[in-house]
Amino acid sequence: MSEGIGREEEIYTSRFSTDQDKAREDTWDVLVTDYFQKLITQDQVVCDLGAGDGLFITKIKCKKRYAVDLSPHVKKLEEKGITVLLVPGTNFSSALPELVDVIFMSNFLEHMPDKSTLLKVLDDCLRALKPGGRVIILQPNIRYVGPAYWDYIDHHVALTEHSLREALEISGFTITKMVPQFLPYTAKSTIGVISSMLPTKSLVRAYLNMPFVWKFFGAQTLVIATKSKESKIS
Repeated sequence: MSEGIGREEEIYTSRFSTDQDKAREDTWDVLVTDYFQKLITQDQVVCDLGAGDGLFITKIKCKKRYAVDLSPHVKKLEEKGITVLLVPGTNFSSALPELVDVIFMSNFLEHMPDKSTLLKVLDDCLRALKPGGRVIILQPNIRYVGPAYWDYIDHHVALTEHSLREALEISGFTITKMVPQFLPYTAKSTIGVISSMLPTKSLVRAYLNMPFVWKFFGAQTLVIATKSKESKIS
């Protein structure tokens, strides 16, 4: 996790139980196959910013895959044919050997030490993207998570769908899709609890196919934003 507080491996080793890690793996199998893959074509170049365990980037099918993170354990993703860059999210564009079509971020921006750093990350996303390229952001929303947002020691910046929209727009992005309540908060929340009684993959697939229930359980916001062809940052 880039720009975190350090000691990432120690934090994440203790954060989820074995069963919760299995639920996360199964959840991302379905999320990528049934949702995110439909947004990305196989001839595109994709960068996972704050890749962590690689639950997204190891599953997406595309022309070229990059994983950006500061944690050395991310190097293991190279075994899956992914190019790993151990660089900060505020300056990863200079390490990329090419411009990319899509930058994906999941549960990343809340780990920035402050909002100024967050804006620097978005500025660097502009530099890393091809004209017309997109960012896809899955982000916990403090409006729906509530005080539980601060239960994790490495959360620093609180965001709602409105502040995330504002940050993207002032950085030079155009919002093309905004779902304020998309997924439940964590593997410890609704899906994680219910999946102890039902197969996780079946549950997630059913959830994705019933968007009318998202407003009852969703606490993470999904945003897709496009880089303007006349972006102010080069």
